[in-house]
Amino acid sequence: MSSIKSVAKFLVFVIVGIVTIVVGSFMLRGIMHLWDRQKKSDEDKKP
Repeated sequence: MSSIKSVAKFLVFVIVGIVTIVVGSFMLRGIMHLWDRQKKSDEDKKP
C-alpha cells in the first residue's frame, strides 16, 4: 500500500513539474513578445 502512495507522489511531482515548465515557457514567450513590441515602438519614436 505504501508503494502505491510513493508512486502516486512521484507521478504528481512529475506532472506538476511538466505543467510548471509549460506555463513558464508561455510566460517567457509573452515577455519576449512584449519586449520586442517595446523596442519596435521605441524605434518608431526616434526621429
